[in-house]
Amino acid sequence: MNARQEKFDRDAALQLFQTVSQVIAVKGKKILRFPITKSQPVTEDLLSTILGPSGNLRAPALRKGKTFVVGFHPDVYNEVLR
Repeated sequence: MNARQEKFDRDAALQLFQTVSQVIAVKGKKILRFPITKSQPVTEDLLSTILGPSGNLRAPALRKGKTFVVGFHPDVYNEVLR
């Protein structure tokens, strides 16, 4: 998927998160982990963290298996891409 050609808004993010078990959001130096389960569904806090001011998914975004990463931190990428 190319985010420049295909916008990923709130509804698309909610649909995608039905197929993942964890979202890792990197904001500055903060690494936030959000487990996604039936008892812990997607929260407004998660959505406000991963969506930018335009209402679309922040970049970069990466999915590997059931983990979805938004933002960049080398330690997180090393962990997820091993």
